[in-house]
Amino acid sequence: MSYAWIGAPTPFNGTRSDLGGDSSSENLNQWYQSGDTAYIIVSSAMVFVMVPGLGFLYSGLARRKSALSMIWACMASYSVISFQWYFWGYSLGFSDYATNGFIGDLKKFGLMNTLAAPSPGSPLIPDLLYAFYQMQFCAVTAAIIMGAVAERGRLVPAMVFIFFWATLVYCPLAMWAWGANGWGFVWGVMDYAGGGPVEIGSGLSALAYSMVLGRRQEKMMLNFRPHNVSLITLGTVFLWFGWLGFNGGSSFGSNLRATMACWNTTLTANFAAATWCILDWRLARKWSMVGWCSGAISGLVAATPASGYLAPWASVALGIATGIIANFSTKIKYWIKIDDAMDVFAEHGIAGIVGLFFNAIFGADYIIGLDGVNTGSIPGGWIQHNWKQMYIQIAYIVACSAWAFCISALIAYAINFIPGLHLRASEEAELLGMDDDQLGEFAYDYVEVRRDYLAWTPAKSDPEKKDYEIPQGERHGIQEHSEMLEGKEPSEDSGAEHTGIAGDRHGAAYEKTEREHDYQGHHHPHAPTNGSAAQ
Repeated sequence: MSYAWIGAPTPFNGTRSDLGGDSSSENLNQWYQSGDTAYIIVSSAMVFVMVPGLGFLYSGLARRKSALSMIWACMASYSVISFQWYFWGYSLGFSDYATNGFIGDLKKFGLMNTLAAPSPGSPLIPDLLYAFYQMQFCAVTAAIIMGAVAERGRLVPAMVFIFFWATLVYCPLAMWAWGANGWGFVWGVMDYAGGGPVEIGSGLSALAYSMVLGRRQEKMMLNFRPHNVSLITLGTVFLWFGWLGFNGGSSFGSNLRATMACWNTTLTANFAAATWCILDWRLARKWSMVGWCSGAISGLVAATPASGYLAPWASVALGIATGIIANFSTKIKYWIKIDDAMDVFAEHGIAGIVGLFFNAIFGADYIIGLDGVNTGSIPGGWIQHNWKQMYIQIAYIVACSAWAFCISALIAYAINFIPGLHLRASEEAELLGMDDDQLGEFAYDYVEVRRDYLAWTPAKSDPEKKDYEIPQGERHGIQEHSEMLEGKEPSEDSGAEHTGIAGDRHGAAYEKTEREHDYQGHHHPHAPTNGSAAQ
C-alpha cells in the first residue's frame, strides 16, 4: 500500500546511520517499500542489457573481420568497470562525506559504509542498491566509448584507458551532477539520468580517443558499409529496452515519474527516428533501417537528461529537434578530420546537449514532483519563468564537455607513450582485421567473403603442382589491398572500377566534391542508402 506524505515511506532513524542500522538485531528493510526496491533491481538488469546491445550495434556497423572485437570490447569494459566501481568508483562519484563539490573521497572504498542507509540519490532506495544501479550507468558509458576503437584500436590499451577514464572523468562528472555536495547539484542543474556524465561523457571522450588513435587507413575503406544491418537493429532494440530501465529507474522508485519518464523516452526516440528517416529519404528516395536506428538512438540519448523533467508534448518537440540536429551533426567529424567511426559524438554528445538545453526551457515542476519526493522542491525552466536555468545548463554543458574531452585526451596520450600499450594496431593488422589480430576467435566461422569475387582463388590444377599458387597480393580482388601486401602505394586510378567510394558503407557514390575531400575514407556509419542528410 502506498502513502500520502512527501518523501520516504518511513522516516529513517537508524541507530548506525552509516549502515542504516544493525542488521543482527533489526530489519533494515523497514525503511523502504519492496516495490521500489524490486523495480530498481529489475531496472539495473535492464541497463546491463544495454552493454551487449552496444556490442551488437557496433559489431553490425563494423566489417566482418572486426565484428567480434567490438562485442569483446564492450563486454570486457563491463568487467573493468565492475572492478573500478567496487574498488573506489562509487566512493569517488557518490560519497556524501566529501564537501569539495568536485569529487568524492574514499570513505566508501570497497563498498565500506554502504548498506541500508538512504541513498544519496533518493530516500526511496538503500545506498547498496543505489551503488549497484549507478555501476550499470558507468558501465554503459564505458561501452559507448568503445565505439572509438573500431577496426584499428588495440583492446588491452583500451581497457587500461577505461579504468583511468572512469576514475578521472566519469566519477567527477557524476559527482557534479548527482553528488549530495556536487557543485552542479547544489547549483540546480537539471540532469535527470545523465546528459552530462553519460552522454557528454561518452561523446566527448570517444571523440578525444578517436583523435589520439588516428583515422582508419583510407585505402582499406573501399566498398565499406555495415556488414550486418539485422545485428544493428537487434542492438538498437536491446538499447531501447535497457533505456526504459535507464530513464524509468532514475526516479528511484515505482512511481508516476518513472512512468512519465518511460513515456517521454519512447516518444522522443520514435519522433527522432521518424525525423531522421525523413531527412535521409529526401536525398535518397529510399528508406533506411540504419537511419531509423540512428535516429532512435539519438532520441533515446536526448531523453536521458530530459525525460524526468518534460511534459509529453515537449518530448515530441525534443525528438523532432534531436533528429534534425544529430543527423546534421554527423558532418562535424569531416570538418575536424577525426574518424569518429560510430558517430558517438553526434549521437551521444550532441544529442545529450540538446536534451539539457530543452530542460532549461521546458522543465516543469509538476513533472518532477511525480516521484513523491521532489514535490515543490525543484523549479521548472523558462515555461515557469525560471530564467536563470538556461545559464546554469550552459555552464554545466561547457564544463562537462571541456573536462571529458581534455582529460580523456590526456589519458589516451599518456597510455600511448607506455611501451607495449600503444593504442593503434599496425597497418597489417588493420588489413587482416581486429578479430584475427586481437582475438583468437571470429564472429563468423568462415573467411571473410569480399564483395569482389576475384578474392576467390580455387586451385587450377593438381594440388601436387605449384602452378595453382597465386601470389599473396593477387588473392585480394581489391587492387589497393593487393598493392599494399606487395609493399606498393595504391595507384591513383586503382579504385576506379568500384562504384562505391571509400568509406561509404551503403555503396553510394559521393558527389564529386565529396570524393575530392581529403577525408573521403570515413563516411559516417549511420548514413542511409545512397547518402546522408549530413552530406
